[in-house]
Amino acid sequence: MKIERYTRRMMVALVGAAVLCAIAAPGAARADDSPSPGINIANMDTSVKPGDDFFAYVNGTWDKQTEIPADRSRWGVIDELREINRKRTIDLIQGLDAKGSAVDPEGRKIADYYAAFMDETTIERLGYAPLRPALERIKAIADRKQLARWLGGTIRADVDVLNATNVQTDNILGLWVAQDLNDPSRYVPFLLQGGLSMPDRDYYLSESDSMKEDRAQFLTHIETVLKLLAYPNAHAAAARVYELEMRIAKVHGSREDTVDVAKGNNHWPRAEFAKKAPGMDWEEFFTAAGLGKQADFVVWEPAAVTGIAALVGAASLEDWRDYLSFHAIEHLARFLPQALVVEDFHFYGTVLEGTPQLSARWKRGVNATSDALADAVGKLYVAQYFPPEAKAQISALVDDLLKSFAKRIDQLQWMSPQTKTQARAKLAALKVGVGYTDHWIDYSALQVVRNDAYGNADRAERFELSRNLAKLAKPVDRTEWVMSPQTVNAVNLPAMNGLNFPAGILQPPLFDPRAPAAVNYGSIGSIIGHEVSHSFDDQGALFDADGRFRNWWTDADLAQFRAAGTRLATQYDGYRPFPDLAINGRLTLSENIADVAGLSAAYDAYRLSLNGETPRTDFGYTGDQQFFIGFAANWRAKAREPAERQQIITDGHSPDEYRTATVRNIDAWYRAFDVQPGQKLYLAPADRVSVW
Repeated sequence: MKIERYTRRMMVALVGAAVLCAIAAPGAARADDSPSPGINIANMDTSVKPGDDFFAYVNGTWDKQTEIPADRSRWGVIDELREINRKRTIDLIQGLDAKGSAVDPEGRKIADYYAAFMDETTIERLGYAPLRPALERIKAIADRKQLARWLGGTIRADVDVLNATNVQTDNILGLWVAQDLNDPSRYVPFLLQGGLSMPDRDYYLSESDSMKEDRAQFLTHIETVLKLLAYPNAHAAAARVYELEMRIAKVHGSREDTVDVAKGNNHWPRAEFAKKAPGMDWEEFFTAAGLGKQADFVVWEPAAVTGIAALVGAASLEDWRDYLSFHAIEHLARFLPQALVVEDFHFYGTVLEGTPQLSARWKRGVNATSDALADAVGKLYVAQYFPPEAKAQISALVDDLLKSFAKRIDQLQWMSPQTKTQARAKLAALKVGVGYTDHWIDYSALQVVRNDAYGNADRAERFELSRNLAKLAKPVDRTEWVMSPQTVNAVNLPAMNGLNFPAGILQPPLFDPRAPAAVNYGSIGSIIGHEVSHSFDDQGALFDADGRFRNWWTDADLAQFRAAGTRLATQYDGYRPFPDLAINGRLTLSENIADVAGLSAAYDAYRLSLNGETPRTDFGYTGDQQFFIGFAANWRAKAREPAERQQIITDGHSPDEYRTATVRNIDAWYRAFDVQPGQKLYLAPADRVSVW
């Protein structure tokens, strides 16, 4: 894990994308400075025609006047909310220490984990000693059997659902324990491609000038890191590490393939690994990974697993020892001396994302503590900031959106009665989690020591691995959450046919009980609608009401649905944020479908909520105008160029400006703002894409 941003990515099949949604707890801090709830007029640039650039019309003045904080690669509504939650969480953690011996055992673990991270004196005194045992074991690897044993023994349950397109992990393979897509009544281990330090294979293989420069900087970074540890012949070793990562990148699957469920749902019996992926001693690998009794696996990128296994058998042991040493150093770098932290930030933060300044240590400490003890911190958070009435409010909004979506299904002209019946059944079975989990994680088995930051992090990872492996012997829990309550995000889980709306995002400005209904339906309503729609996007629509991967469509309906998706992908392919880099309409298709369908469903829900009454005019805007302004305000954000480039290459979400452009597919937006032919966002009615 690299500092605080460096997440690993999971495929969209198991975790439909996260979009970020919200509701207010009474007295919650506001993320904007508007004098009254609702539309922030000061953020708008009304000199721009809505039909030319709706993002600028709603957010233009804010965009011109706002500087991205020095310790951030991007800044916007979601980042502001995360900053609020970080400050809330540090107050909660420090409150635990103030209780002294009166704090409960779980609270003590939270306080001690944070205190250990903040104890820079002890961390500097220990230096790199916590790493030495691992580096000595790597140095002693003498044959392929021992190599496979090390690779299996360092596998972790390390897939991060906040970025739902792929897995990027320090470990050679990523592990995710989730429902079997063919039989969602049981858990199964998924193996995913890993082993790269940079965000994606394109960083290794692209011939663009920016990627070539990143590669040069990466080679320098490897050598610098190895020198910090006084690694023998660091220059030559760095070249070997770099070359092995290049070879791994060449066998990796593309982002587009990774988000394709049909290509990823590959069941391999344990006995077939030796035949399908020779080069790795799979028995040693699985035994060391704690999977010695597992009979079958899902291999998400089979060509990558085969290619990686071949490299395990073909690359020299010297290459592997250097590679594994570098990754062992990097894996928990944020818990080691400052010199390594600064070097890691320089490359992963500044070079790859353009961020000039490392964030304050307390912020990184809060993030680390929330990662390791997610539900324990979450319990404190919801007790303080998410009262029962907030849960009831957001639950009511979810119900409104579900009713709206059901009505949209009924009104589809192109869908047959047979497919509609299946779609209604899926919607009716959707399991919606609001605020927090029904079953908190029990951390009693996790040992936390107040002066052992590195050891705490290592034990937390091993605890999480054990917790996930234990699922394999248990029935599936459809109430299981994949996000902590303090997380600023939301997620759809197609294989679970469920949604998670964490408490951490349920606050202004995305939802404000004091704001006009039109604004709330446009902001939080479109976000809820987005998540519901993920159950029916190009990937989610392939799962039935039970979360089973199967085709429940008639051939004609599926062809019509895919044709609409192709048109939407083509529309987004036409957006070019940089002269040399366009949005990938196929990579972002799931998110773009959910944006269009979610906004449409939210608009219908808003109109239904009026019960035939004339919408109110507030702030000088009609109800419909407020609705769409509320939607566009969700995506008030800006990013540094390297970070935006990284997002375009690796993320299933389009940049925020282009998510705002979703409105050009909604007929009601044209009526609300009198958008006419010749304006830049105008689409002829026949060219507007309506999926659901």
